[in-house]
Amino acid sequence: MKNTNKQTQNTLLGAAFLMATSAVGPGFLTQTTVFTEQLLANFGFVILLSILLDLGAQLNIWRIIAVTEKRAQDIANDLFFGLGYLLSALIVVGGLAFNIGNVAGAGLGIEALSGLDVKIGAVASAALAIALFLLPEAGKTMDNFAKYLGILMLLLIGYVVFSANPPVEEALVRTVLPQKFDALATITLVGGTVGGYITFAGGHRLLEAGIKGQAALPQVSRSATVGILITSVIRYCLFLAVLGVVSAGFTLRKENPPASVFELAAGAVGYRLFGVLIWSAAITSVVGSAYTSVSFLRSFHPVLEKNHRYLTVVFIAVSAAVFLAVGKPVQVLVFVGTLNGFILPLALAVMLTAARNKRLVGNYQHPVWLQVVGWLVVLIMGGLAVKSL
Repeated sequence: MKNTNKQTQNTLLGAAFLMATSAVGPGFLTQTTVFTEQLLANFGFVILLSILLDLGAQLNIWRIIAVTEKRAQDIANDLFFGLGYLLSALIVVGGLAFNIGNVAGAGLGIEALSGLDVKIGAVASAALAIALFLLPEAGKTMDNFAKYLGILMLLLIGYVVFSANPPVEEALVRTVLPQKFDALATITLVGGTVGGYITFAGGHRLLEAGIKGQAALPQVSRSATVGILITSVIRYCLFLAVLGVVSAGFTLRKENPPASVFELAAGAVGYRLFGVLIWSAAITSVVGSAYTSVSFLRSFHPVLEKNHRYLTVVFIAVSAAVFLAVGKPVQVLVFVGTLNGFILPLALAVMLTAARNKRLVGNYQHPVWLQVVGWLVVLIMGGLAVKSL
């Protein structure tokens, strides 16, 4: 019994880290750095507000997946036949685009760390991710992979925060009492944390591990909350590191702002550490994107369910092949960042509608406050998506 409880706790923590490390990719590092440079200490408030919106979106989605005991695409198809196929198409196409950027980011990390060509680093990283999914207990290995690299990322950023000596008191004050606010930055952070495939990563992982049903909701909610908090701690620490460097009067390089933060804060060692950080962020995002995107295809046919590991391998291989053909890592990373905002409003609206469908949730009563916050996120993210067309 103790062993079973320990396995359950490991799975819950693994799902939280899978979601968190899926969010913390190369684009995440760049967004946080650029917005901190623009808003300085006031960016702390944007992070705080985005955390609340992230929690609203993620708690809704994970709880509804657990209660219905179905993957998101099956919930959507049960609501209106064909809607699940549309949602899956958006997730898979968006996930593939993100994965191309993630593979590019892994290549950039290897280059910063060792000087090897970006393409060589990208191929080697993709091969490692493929090997992970071919292992006998890929699910458990994936949980541990995300967990340990997530902890490593926290330690690396923590070291740079210490080296950068940021104005912590000012940052904490402006986190609660900002002098300047940027709505676009808030929405971008929400899309980058729980947009696209990201928020489904942990929810689908828990479902696959058998943690589902109303009885499991306290565990599911705790895991969802921990995932958002891990992401938020990483973002806030990176914010402090950038703030320390910028407050000291340094100017960040436009072609690679996060790398210059590490280099300016900790010299040549800092630049190498950045290589480890961006590689860790990218490779865990490769794993999370591939796993979650394929999870949106598995239930459509028994053949896909039976061969989902090999489908995941193909997904990663195609991502690497497209990157090798395009060969422009920075441009790819910028391009894929625009896709998340289109998927979250649709996906979250589907989940919220399902939460009120007795045929799907039985006698479960979804909390009113979660519904209100969820629809607020739908409206905000939907408005941005329409505005950007």
